[in-house]
Amino acid sequence: MGAIGGHAAPILLGAIGGHAAPILDTQPGPRVGLFVTCLVDLFRPSVGFAAVTLLERAGCAVAVPKGQTCCGQPAYNSGDRKSAVAVARGVLSAFRDFDYVVAPSGSCAGMIKLHYPALFAGDPERRAAAEDLSRRTYELVSFLTDVRGVTSVDASFEGEVTYHDSCSALRELDVMEQPRRLLDSVAGLRRTELPNADVCCGFGGTFCVKYPEISTDMVRKKARAVASTGAGTLLSGDLGCLLNIAGRLEREGLSVSVRHVAEVLAGTCGNPAIGETKPSGSA
Repeated sequence: MGAIGGHAAPILLGAIGGHAAPILDTQPGPRVGLFVTCLVDLFRPSVGFAAVTLLERAGCAVAVPKGQTCCGQPAYNSGDRKSAVAVARGVLSAFRDFDYVVAPSGSCAGMIKLHYPALFAGDPERRAAAEDLSRRTYELVSFLTDVRGVTSVDASFEGEVTYHDSCSALRELDVMEQPRRLLDSVAGLRRTELPNADVCCGFGGTFCVKYPEISTDMVRKKARAVASTGAGTLLSGDLGCLLNIAGRLEREGLSVSVRHVAEVLAGTCGNPAIGETKPSGSA
């Protein structure tokens, strides 16, 4: 597909829990169901809107099923298999009619893609449905580059950024070069590599609750590594990591804006960065 640009079709998402207006085209693209994720829905809806913008610019007809809930990862990671299975059943039902399922999160995409089939090992019918959903599920930037062939975006961002690799996106889904490639096409953006970008930030979902001292030490080191780059903005593809790092940056008194990579790629950075009350650079 190459470069994508122009303006996205009007989006009718409500508070992200409704439906997005599909592209009105004589030859509509693939039907994509956006898995919004709990953190995006509750803390950063602008990431969901940015994801829809990017997907529509890439020629997809996008919808956000009202029936979606959590991916089930918190229960799964806590050993509550029964609850994880119950949640996964709802996801199977909500996303059964789409060509692809895309999440602006390597963590949630990895849960659906890699762990759902095993949840239904004793249920042949649902296991087959889970395997089918697994084949159709992608992390957002990976989908844009690896499936839709996007090589550049029509967006601008003035300033220096650095990028943190989330554990799930990197280790489970092999997402590493894809976001960097698209970021390097953003006009005005200067990217500096983050030291130890592939090292965990310490969030790890329930890990930060079970092992708070270890988690705090990890995110403190991550925050200082971010500051050492001199970049004014930190980007990543997982909101859990971003919320964790943004909180530590503020506690350490380090002035670095934090955003989801989708917001920069879509050119929708008019809103305040994570943890800020006004847009970066405003008076």
